[in-house]
This record gives sequence, structure tokens and C-alpha cells, in this order.
Amino acid sequence: MDNGSKKQEMFAKMQEKKSEVKIVRKIVAITAIVFVLIIGIGGLIGYNYVKGALKPLDPDATKTIAVEVPIGSGLSSISTLLEEKGVIKDARVFKYYAKFKNESQFQAGNYDLTQAMTFDELIESLKTGKVYRKPVFTMTIPEGLTLEQIGQIIEKKTPYTQQEFMDLVTSDTFVQQMMANYPELVTEAVLADNIRYDLEGYLYPATYSYYEEKPSLEAIVEEMVAAMNNVVKNYSDVLAEKQMSVHQLLTFASLLEEEATAQTDRETIASVFYNRINTDMPLQTDPTVLYALGDHKDRVLYEDLEVDNAYNTYKNKGLPPGPIAGAGKTSIEATLNPSDTEYFYFLADKEGVNHFSKTYDEHLQKVEKYLRQAE
Repeated sequence: MDNGSKKQEMFAKMQEKKSEVKIVRKIVAITAIVFVLIIGIGGLIGYNYVKGALKPLDPDATKTIAVEVPIGSGLSSISTLLEEKGVIKDARVFKYYAKFKNESQFQAGNYDLTQAMTFDELIESLKTGKVYRKPVFTMTIPEGLTLEQIGQIIEKKTPYTQQEFMDLVTSDTFVQQMMANYPELVTEAVLADNIRYDLEGYLYPATYSYYEEKPSLEAIVEEMVAAMNNVVKNYSDVLAEKQMSVHQLLTFASLLEEEATAQTDRETIASVFYNRINTDMPLQTDPTVLYALGDHKDRVLYEDLEVDNAYNTYKNKGLPPGPIAGAGKTSIEATLNPSDTEYFYFLADKEGVNHFSKTYDEHLQKVEKYLRQAE
């Protein structure tokens, strides 16, 4: 092959390569344009969807929609409830809008809402707790009460006796019904040996409103269990992270609730209990002794500490078999977010102020200073 032919062949190959490069460039350019278009279209669709979800479903709507927000409901559950009831288009959009506005403290109650309400109007309504019905009566269950004490309030405020209440909450049939209705809250753990009452600590302390003169006893109790379920499910991720069961959470929180005084620091008391558990020390908390005795006296005697009962944390290490009272949200959150301390002891003085110590000798000095000298 002469030089001319070689040059022509090389020229042809160069032209072919240039052609291939052009084609590749076109393909890349077209692909990039398509990708950008897809992103743009997707973004536009998403923008239009969110923009539409922010608007009232029907600006001209006049029909009211009854919405009952249970006690203990969080922002996520309320958002889902509003979507399920057809008040809003998208629960996630409402949730993030409320978070953006830094609004999350909503009131439980019965609301008369419409599809014409804006997000701001819905938020304002949920914040103020305006109800569309006036309750026939209300009943307040304070924190730190046992089932027997709750039964006394039931007897005073409703047509049912304390015994009827206790018969219901200790009924195997009713307990099984609660386990079926609230499986993430009432688990097999309540059926363990040595537990005095299966549902002890599972009725949420709060003020409840009733809109009929004689609601069924089952409905009254289930509302309290449902309220506890609504509170506890907000901490499911934290419980999973800490590898703590709901039963352990309510048991621990009940100890904090019973140890609490008007000025107590629950987070620091929680740290004392955790420090003791982690070093295999008994908790030695007096309220468990009183629960073991079935007595509500003001002072625990040395002879009481010897009671042979699974709830006595002077004789048994770790948590008692189950809750000893109903814990409120503050104690539940303190259980999950204890202070980081090296304290192993604490005592409350005559004014209810807690004093914490790292060593037993230091604790004895504070006992002498704040309790014995004060007598």
C-alpha cells in the first residue's frame, strides 16, 4: 500500500472517530436534558402538590366534621387523625408546617372542624382546646396513684363502686381485651409472676371529660389505657434504641413518680437508680416497700424493710415486677433522659428538697444534717 492510500485510510478512520464522538456527545447531552427535565417535572409536581395540600380542601365547605383528639396525642398522631377524618389533604404536610411554625402543644378534646379551615386556623383551634360540646362531668386522676386509689376516685365521681372498678381491671377477660386493643402497650409482660395487678401503672393520669351521665365502666377505663398508649407510642424509637420494654419504662417511671416531691429533680433521681442497677446495687426505694405492704403510711420502719415480697427493692435487686403507680409524662421522660451523674444516694429534707451523694459516708452526713438535726 502506497503512502497516499495509507493517508486516505487514516483520514477515513479519523472522520469515523469524530463521527462517533459527536454521537456520544449527543447521547450524553440528550440524557442530561432528559434527566434535568425529569428532575424539573418531579420538582414541579411536588411543589404543586405541597402548594395544594397547604390550602383548605374546600374553601366553601360549611359541613362540620367531629374530631376527637385523645389525651396524650402528639403532633404525628393528630396530623394522621386530621387526614383520616378528611379535614386536610396530607398529614405529612400539616405536620411539617406545624413544626416549621414551632407549634406542637395541642390540647386534647372534641373539635368541630371544617374543610374550609386553613392550617393556621386548625393550629389555633387545636392550641386553645375549644370543644364543641360541654362535658356532663370531668374526672381528674392525679399522678402517682395506685389502681385502688383510682378506684376511690371512680366511686366518688361515677355511679360505679371501687369494688366494681377493681373487679373490672383485674378481670382476665378485660386484660386480654386491652392486650388485643393496645398490643404495643399492654404486652405479655403484665402476666408475669408476682405482679399484683396486671394493669397497675397502665392507666394514664389526666383529667377526663365525659359527655353522658353514665358512660360504661369499660369505656372509662379503656380511655385511660388508650391515653397511656398515645403517650408511650411517641417514645417507641427511644425505647428501641435503649432496648427497654414498655413495661420496664412504666415500672421505672412509677418509682420516680412515687419518689417525687414538689421540688424534686426526676432526671437526677433517675440517674441514681440507673447507677445502682448498673453496679448491681439494690434500688432500696421506700415506695416499693409500702406497695409490698399494701399500706400508704407516711413513714417506713426498719422492720418493714424485711417484708418478703417481690416488690421490696431492699431485698430484691433491679426493678420490681411491675409499676407501683400511674406515672405522668414528666416521669416517663425523665426515665428516658436521666441526668449524667455519679450519685448513688439521695434524700429529701423536711421541705422536700432533694440532696444527692456519691458515697454512703457522704449520704450519712446529709441524713444527720437534714433529717436528724431537724427533728
